[in-house]
Amino acid sequence: MAEQGISILEAALRCRCPRCGKGKLFRGLLALQPACPVCGLNFGQSDTGDAGAVGVIMVLGALIVGMAFWVEFRFEPPLWLHAIIWPVVTLPLAILIMRPVKAALVAAQFRHRPTEMGL
Repeated sequence: MAEQGISILEAALRCRCPRCGKGKLFRGLLALQPACPVCGLNFGQSDTGDAGAVGVIMVLGALIVGMAFWVEFRFEPPLWLHAIIWPVVTLPLAILIMRPVKAALVAAQFRHRPTEMGL
């Protein structure tokens, strides 16, 4: 039987190691640690691919476009204001959302496909 570790949701929200729940998963904004500093789980073989980025782009893109239309029709700001507002809103939200999504994908791979992580 494979190791269970913490829940996928908990690993995602806390951005922690899916095995022990204590070690930090990221060493930067979106770069994974080579291994868990607490339990030694190797993150080097974890492959989240582009699934997280595609999901974030689709969901966040739809929300931002909807908000841009609402702001345009409600307040009618000049075009240059749209050019300032939406990148300032989109980039931090994308990073904020991407970290837990990537952590959830690593935790799901640990839970459901442990052989791909070298276990």
